[in-house]
Amino acid sequence: MPGTEKFAATRWTLVVKARGDDAVAQSALSELCEAYYAPVVTFLRSEGRDEDTARELAHGFFERVLAGGSLRGADRERGRFRSYLLGAVKHFLGDMRDRSAADKRGGGVAPVSLEDTASGLNVPAPESPDSERAYDRQWALTIIARGLAIVEVELCGAGKEAMFETLKPWITGESAANSQAAAAEALHMGEGAVKVAIHRLRQRFRAAVKAEIAQTVPAESDIDDELRHLIAVLAA
Repeated sequence: MPGTEKFAATRWTLVVKARGDDAVAQSALSELCEAYYAPVVTFLRSEGRDEDTARELAHGFFERVLAGGSLRGADRERGRFRSYLLGAVKHFLGDMRDRSAADKRGGGVAPVSLEDTASGLNVPAPESPDSERAYDRQWALTIIARGLAIVEVELCGAGKEAMFETLKPWITGESAANSQAAAAEALHMGEGAVKVAIHRLRQRFRAAVKAEIAQTVPAESDIDDELRHLIAVLAA
């Protein structure tokens, strides 16, 4: 079935299928981690850390993930990358708190690494609902931004930069201060043609967002549920 074969090639399914062990899976995981760095930083900052500390922690966390230190414990058969990543961050912070507590009890001297400096990095218990909401919102915004970037590349590659810039407010929800008549005049198009162009642009944007979501879920049947979650998070 062509659709299934296409879906099987997405990044998270490559990681799941290979259990993260081969070069292709590692590359796919690295791409996912790079793409969704911002939600992890947002989660870490939402617990009271400053930007530099959150980024330092995030770097240490992703180094561990890419080294294979936390992937094996995830429920990869059913898990979505969004949920896996948040769970892995919490596990990482829990390990840091445990190491910090052991150090305070007078553990032996060991080489200093990022994970061994928990007490200096402000590591509270990562159980705040507000932190999880902040993480989900930034995740949704990242998905939206990546979908928008896909559409921009496509239109600019087709020589339609002016159309993208003029009509972008109608897919970012910022069109209240714009009129289709003004857009038509700027693009030297009729208003009817602009309406059609906006409709097509919105369709392409939705498809791009769904394609990005597909990279982070384990099955094609999960895409619409994840899209509904994204919309709900942004509407909250």
